[in-house]
Amino acid sequence: MAVSVAGAVIADVDPSVTPGARLEHTVGVTRVGGRVVGWLRRRDGGLAATRRAGRTALVMPTLFAFCAEVLRAPVVATFAAFGAFAMLLLVDFTGSTIQRLRAQVQLAIAWLVLVSLGTLAGQSVWSAIVGTVVVGFAVLFLGVVSSVLAGASTSLLLAFILSVATPTPVSMLPDRLAGVAIAGLASVLAVSLLWPRAAVDPLGAPTARVCRAAAMQLRAEASDTVEVCTMRTEQTATLIQELRRTFTATPYRPTGLSTGSRALVRLVDELTWLTTILNESGPVAARGAADDPDSSAVHFAAATVLELSAELLEDPTLAPDKLSAAAAELREAVTALEKGAVARLPATASTPMASFFTALNVSFRAQELAFGVLLIGQNVETARVADQRGWTDRLLGREPKSLTAPVASAAERAAAHLEPHSVWLHNSIRGAVGLAIAVGVANFTGVAHGFWVILGALSVLRSNALNTGQNAYRAIGGTVVGSVLGAGLLALIGENRIALWILLPIAVLFAGIVPAAVSFAAGQAAFTVTLVILFNIAAPEGWSLILFRIEDIALGCAVSVLVGLLFWPRGASAAVGKALAEAYVDSANYLVGAVGYAVSCCVPGSRPTTPQDSRRAAAAARRLDDAFRTYLAERGPKPIPLSEMTALVSGVVAVRLAGDAVLELWDRYADGQPPTDDRAAAQSALFALADRLLEWYTTLAAALEVQDRIPEPLAYDHETKHRLVEAVRRDLYDADGRATPTAIRMLWTADHLEVVRRLQPGLTTAADETVTATA
Repeated sequence: MAVSVAGAVIADVDPSVTPGARLEHTVGVTRVGGRVVGWLRRRDGGLAATRRAGRTALVMPTLFAFCAEVLRAPVVATFAAFGAFAMLLLVDFTGSTIQRLRAQVQLAIAWLVLVSLGTLAGQSVWSAIVGTVVVGFAVLFLGVVSSVLAGASTSLLLAFILSVATPTPVSMLPDRLAGVAIAGLASVLAVSLLWPRAAVDPLGAPTARVCRAAAMQLRAEASDTVEVCTMRTEQTATLIQELRRTFTATPYRPTGLSTGSRALVRLVDELTWLTTILNESGPVAARGAADDPDSSAVHFAAATVLELSAELLEDPTLAPDKLSAAAAELREAVTALEKGAVARLPATASTPMASFFTALNVSFRAQELAFGVLLIGQNVETARVADQRGWTDRLLGREPKSLTAPVASAAERAAAHLEPHSVWLHNSIRGAVGLAIAVGVANFTGVAHGFWVILGALSVLRSNALNTGQNAYRAIGGTVVGSVLGAGLLALIGENRIALWILLPIAVLFAGIVPAAVSFAAGQAAFTVTLVILFNIAAPEGWSLILFRIEDIALGCAVSVLVGLLFWPRGASAAVGKALAEAYVDSANYLVGAVGYAVSCCVPGSRPTTPQDSRRAAAAARRLDDAFRTYLAERGPKPIPLSEMTALVSGVVAVRLAGDAVLELWDRYADGQPPTDDRAAAQSALFALADRLLEWYTTLAAALEVQDRIPEPLAYDHETKHRLVEAVRRDLYDADGRATPTAIRMLWTADHLEVVRRLQPGLTTAADETVTATA
């Protein structure tokens, strides 16, 4: 049918064309189209930019034509056009259809507020400068709360910039708001009707694959050969690397304020930690689970939890009932594991130390794995329960009990970055100051189009002076090329408004696609051509507009380079070292606090309290994550090797989650026997092991921060471990000579500390490479 229609069209144009020629022509067109689509798919993953550009190319010119030609309202037309451009091209919300439409409505409301503030602030030069500092900082800094806000920051800033840079009497505010309202309504309709995006969860599919691979590895350890275990281990390691790459592919965490997204994003750290445990001892050592019935039962129960977690991640509509039941069975298996470990402990003080630990090694690893899997299952269940809440519960903010409410969570995230060395804080201050200086320059120099000075600064500001300069070069170069192309179009078309109207949607389409598919400079060129066409339709200025555009962009770029040189010019690479240092210190302190909690469970009459260092450690980890993302997003060569940096970041996760594991172990404390003072010896040994680790990680942190010599890994502390075992054998048995659950928990706590010690050789290697690269 397609061939016959195409042939008919060609025949209408030239009846002498043969059917064979018509078919060849159609096939040729199809091949060209296929190559174009293939090229776009390679350059534009998922055709995301193409989708946004297509919508904008349809909506923006239509709104501009309607407001300018039908309503005869130039102010309404300008704000409708730029509003549609910002709400459709500069943002791309993810999630379900309802979530995306809600985000679009909220963005439109934010535009109404920011246009009002910008119009009021633009009444004087100084109010414009002060208002830009305040609003610019608020918009940029609040992006740390969620990826939804971070992804919309450029669009939100454009709303304020457009208003403050084009001073007008307050009486014109209704026209501006009318244009924004029209753009907002059109954007909501466009997102829902024009090429609607399928629900996309950037973490759901890769986390499900890791869960399934880890489940197969657990089953293999409990029942298969060493060769099968080796194969499963390699599969899990490959998939967790893919997940980490997906997680760090954007300059901000791929999560929003919703409870479900906040729960899912935690899975990345938890799965990283779980796979580290799975891979640490190697397939041969892991096969010990097959010889221990209690450990095998834990492995199979944990595998079931992971498989059901994967099912929920792949299909959010499923009820989490089966996962809840599987998690309960895993907890019962862990309880049986603990009882079995107690029963198998040697009952005489003369038993050699080697026998003591042989009896515990396999059961400890099973307990450690179970803790990681229960964390994963809990977060998946929380995410799905939250996503399946009714509209009323969402409106009233009724949260699953395992997570804080959105407002509290947002405040916690923001507070974590109110630190002098936070990269996000640096970039927010830099952006706000840069935009405010651009506003001042535009006003005091009296340029004809001050809006482009500010937009030029916004376009090229980056996290260090070098990259800001590189982007300034690209922005000016792209503007010059676009101006030449625009001048050529004006020379050919002149003041033919019909031709300009025809070219406008084509220019918008290219302006939306080429930044993602080609380059930043090409995007600047396409954007310049679009503006030349747009403003020559609204108010024909010809060559003068082109000259003003180059002049204004150059001024804006100069401002951005100046601000980049004055504010934290070393960018994120220096901040990563500081963030790593702080995260290691805070995480190690949290681990020591968790050991203190464990010890307090054995003190007569004590009331153990959860260590407060947990929040501090989590906040430091978030700052590290943002610094690492900014470092990855910076253009140019990376002074620190990515593999070593990733290893150091993952080390922070391991130390922090080891503290969580110790807390969870003792939260289940159910030893019915009253503690005695004799347990002080075991408590002292645990503190000695923990303090030794704290000292080492504090030294590592200092070396990373000042690029000093990295400490050598700690050797196994035979003496302290011997004292702990002797204390357990002497003091933690009952009157009948049987071990108590407290004895097992103390020894397992020591094992958790030993796992953290065994991280040190790998961290030392990575830290040496990092210090050498940045020296």
